[in-house]
Amino acid sequence: MRGANFKRTAIARKLRSDSTNAEQRLWYRLRSRGLDGCKFVRQEPIGRYVVDFVCRERCLVIEVDGGQHADSAEDKLRDQWLRHNSYRVLRFWNNDVLTNMDGVLQVIAEALQAERPPHPTRFARRPLPARGER
Repeated sequence: MRGANFKRTAIARKLRSDSTNAEQRLWYRLRSRGLDGCKFVRQEPIGRYVVDFVCRERCLVIEVDGGQHADSAEDKLRDQWLRHNSYRVLRFWNNDVLTNMDGVLQVIAEALQAERPPHPTRFARRPLPARGER
């Protein structure tokens, strides 16, 4: 059954082929475990969203944005949903990636080293059933 997942995957594939210059340059530095040995994937569907880059093992999402995202209420809702589902979100402007790559990589490396919560918050709402209760 493909349904919505198939549609998000098709959108992600299209976004991969239409990457901005800033996304391409950052991807070149993140791919193949290029930063602290962490695996990143690009244009990855997470829930109902497609994020620019994600390191799933560290629950870190990286978004590279142009000017159209300046005060986007939609981006705030998206970040809130991702945080609620145990992802940390870093946002960088295209200009920062293109002119200050070392600084961007330093911020990402620090976030990768930061301790993440031991238990996902999305599971904290539902305790496991007691023995025999199913």
